[in-house]
Amino acid sequence: MKLPNNILKGCEFHPEIDLSSYTTMRLKSTGNLLVVHDLKALKNVVVYLNENSIHYEILGWGANQLIGKNANEMIYLKLDLPWDEKIFEEIHESYQLPASVPLNKLTAHAVKFGLMGWEVFTGIPATLGGAIYMNAGTKFGEIGDIVQSVEVMGVDGEIRTINKDLDMFYYRGNNFVSRGEIIVGANLEHKGIDKKIPSLIEKYMKYRKETQPLKSKNCGCVFKNFKDVGAGELIELLGLKGYEYHGLVVSEIHANFIENRGKATLEDFDQLVQNIKFLVEIYSGRKIECEVKYDYNGKHEIKT
Repeated sequence: MKLPNNILKGCEFHPEIDLSSYTTMRLKSTGNLLVVHDLKALKNVVVYLNENSIHYEILGWGANQLIGKNANEMIYLKLDLPWDEKIFEEIHESYQLPASVPLNKLTAHAVKFGLMGWEVFTGIPATLGGAIYMNAGTKFGEIGDIVQSVEVMGVDGEIRTINKDLDMFYYRGNNFVSRGEIIVGANLEHKGIDKKIPSLIEKYMKYRKETQPLKSKNCGCVFKNFKDVGAGELIELLGLKGYEYHGLVVSEIHANFIENRGKATLEDFDQLVQNIKFLVEIYSGRKIECEVKYDYNGKHEIKT
């Protein structure tokens, strides 16, 4: 795939490269990557891609997103927007931040100053934009709880500010970003200062290390939880811990994680997901939904 030079100003274009390292699960994949360094460049890119009917998707840290083996007919956009780290040198009533800021920077700030409410995204490997898009969270709550407003670029390249209301977010999703639109920034609040926050975050990070396979190649929790039971609990009750398919293994540490221990593809992952869905529904009567985002259009056939 080629793009005109005037569109590439303020960007870095890497056509048909190995994208395996751009997701935490490291599935075999190739595709087109466009790194965008400022909002003016992003506007030019978005307008051009839409005018020419070229499909694109945002790629953050790739912890809750998977890429197919051959994704050369589309473009993955990776935001690298400028921001000043000095904002984290002191406490503010609110924080206006670009979407490409990593959550671990926010967590470090919360630990340093004891910001209440920011413990909700402890240990989540994501950029701010990706976390807001999926309303990422932990047992402490969801990031939507501390969002005051979100800046979204439309398919026409124009940016609109969406102020928080009760209908903005739902469990692991949002109601304000349409297909082709991009979260470019957000304003976050906090709930005050509490000297117990650093200890709370430290304890939860220790808990995650003990109960989740953080060192393996995985995409985090694969399935959404139910209100009354975790998806991992259902999968574990069926004895599926350690279940293997083409180098992919249901984690023996936490059954809602799938580890890539070989050279698996998205097709392999999707087939394992379909197998698990089938077995969970047959034995529990419940239909589990994926939390991880991916698009695979192959025909599903249950293989055991």
